[in-house]
Amino acid sequence: MMRRYASKFINWHLGLKNFSFSMVGCEAESYYASRNSKYQGFFSGHLSGSLPKAYATYCAKLPEDPQSTNLASDMLIDSFGRMHTYLRISLTERCNLRCQYCMPAEGVELTPSPQLLSQDEIVHLANLFVSSGVDKIRLTGGEPTIRKDIEDICLQLSNLKGLKTLAMTTNGITLARKLPKLKECGLTSVNISLDTLVPAKFEFLTRRKGHERVMDSINAAIDCGYNPVKVNCVVMRGFNDDEICDFVELTQNKPINVRFIEFMPFDGNVWNVKKLVPYMEMLDRVGKQFPGLKRLQDHPADTAKNFRIDGHLGMVSFITSMTEHFCAGCNRLRLLADGNFKVCLFGPSEVTISFPAIVIIDQLLFNFSCLLQVKRKKASHAGMFDIAKTANRPMIHIGG
Repeated sequence: MMRRYASKFINWHLGLKNFSFSMVGCEAESYYASRNSKYQGFFSGHLSGSLPKAYATYCAKLPEDPQSTNLASDMLIDSFGRMHTYLRISLTERCNLRCQYCMPAEGVELTPSPQLLSQDEIVHLANLFVSSGVDKIRLTGGEPTIRKDIEDICLQLSNLKGLKTLAMTTNGITLARKLPKLKECGLTSVNISLDTLVPAKFEFLTRRKGHERVMDSINAAIDCGYNPVKVNCVVMRGFNDDEICDFVELTQNKPINVRFIEFMPFDGNVWNVKKLVPYMEMLDRVGKQFPGLKRLQDHPADTAKNFRIDGHLGMVSFITSMTEHFCAGCNRLRLLADGNFKVCLFGPSEVTISFPAIVIIDQLLFNFSCLLQVKRKKASHAGMFDIAKTANRPMIHIGG
C-alpha cells in the first residue's frame, strides 16, 4: 500500500482568479512509473515542478460530490470565459484509408497498442468530463469503426448521466453494416468524410478503393433516420474544387448537410497555401449556381457557417479554420488515443490525463491537469502560415 497523506489547502493563481485546491498527496511518481512509463512525464513535468510546495498536516478524503467544488465547476472554463462542453475522443490511431491530407505517403509511427486507452479507460475519463460539464462527445480516429469494441463503447458512453449527444466522425468504409447496431447503442449523430464524387479520384486521394462503400454508408445513415447526415469534404484546389456544386446537389432531395472544409496544415500532409480554396471563393461559386442560398443563424459555438438553399431538403456549410477562425466561441477539447489531452487542434501543447482509476488521486490529478491546460488555452490559434511552421502531430494521431 502507498502511504497517503493530505496537504493543506493551497491556492493556485492562474491569471483569472484564485482556485481553492485540496490536494491528496501520494508517493505517486514511483508508483505510476513502476506500472506504466507514460505517467513519468506528467509527474516529472507537473507534480515535481509546477505545484506549489504543500505540507502534510492531516488525513482527508476526496469530496463525495466532485461537482460541488469550485474546482470542478470552473475546471472547463478558460481565462476568456469559454465553457468547454464538447469532447472529441480519438479511439484509435489506425485507419483503413491513407488520405493524403491526413498522413504522409510513408505512413506514420503508431503508438504501441498497450499504451492506447482501453475501453474502460475511455469510459472512465469520459465520465469524469461529463460529470464536470461536458454534454457532447464525438468519437474520432484514425477510423473509430475499426475498433472491435465500438458498439460497447457507444453503449457505455450513451448511458453517462448528463451526456446529451454522442456523435461519430467516420470515413464510412465499414459504417453501413455497423450503423443499425451503433444506433441501438446510442449513437445520435454521424459525420461521414467524402472528398470526391469520382471513384478514381477517391482512390488517388485515399490510396485505397472504397468509394462505393462510402456512398452506401451515407444512404444507410439516411435510411437509419439520421437527420441531417453530415458529409465532410476537404476542398483542395486542383483536385476537387471543381466538384463543389456537384456536392451541393446532394442536398436537394436528401437530408444531407455538406460541409466544405478549408485545407489545413498538419505534420506530413504537404500543406501549401496554393491548394487552399478560401471560404469566400467557395461561397461565391455556390451562390452563383444556386441563387436561393440563404445564411442561417448559427449557434455561438458552431464551427461551421450554415446555409440553406430554397427548395433543398439538406444544408450547405463552410468550416473556415484558415481564413475566418471561430476561436471566440470554441467549446471543444480533445482526448487522444494515447491518453493525452489537447485544448486546441492546432496547438502543440498536450498533457497526459489517463491515470489508473484505482488510485485515490485519480480525480484530483484529472481536475488539475484539465484545469491547467484549459486555463492556458489561447484566445485563438495562430495564422495559417505560422501553423504550417509549427510542429504538431499528424491528423491521424490527433483525431479528425
